[in-house]
Amino acid sequence: MPPLSRRRFLFSCVLVAVPVWRAEAEPTPHPSPRPGITGAKVLTREQLGDAPGLAPLFDSVRAIPEVVDGIRCNCGCASNPGYYSLLSCFEGEAMARHCGVCQGQARLAVRLHKEGKTLDEVRAAIDAKFA
Repeated sequence: MPPLSRRRFLFSCVLVAVPVWRAEAEPTPHPSPRPGITGAKVLTREQLGDAPGLAPLFDSVRAIPEVVDGIRCNCGCASNPGYYSLLSCFEGEAMARHCGVCQGQARLAVRLHKEGKTLDEVRAAIDAKFA
């Protein structure tokens, strides 16, 4: 087998990288908020224990579950068991305790909701900043 030329090597790298790039460029759609969803499973100040500074954010998410449940998280947590939406990041093991992307998306969603933005407007702003 002849040695691989530099040009052929670079071309091979591009062929491999393009499908990966395209897959990442097309995020999955935002989920539909589940009917009757509540924030009952969002961790409380007491459950946060080692992260009490996050309690106000978790409280804000708990107050608007119908919005946060309609947002896809862009940190990659969608492959976690039991994941449905950004709301899932604040429940159970609460990935949002340690993830700046989950926290950032939730802060933006809360702020925009307080400003009277619709779910579609919140999604568009999150996609523009985090996708």
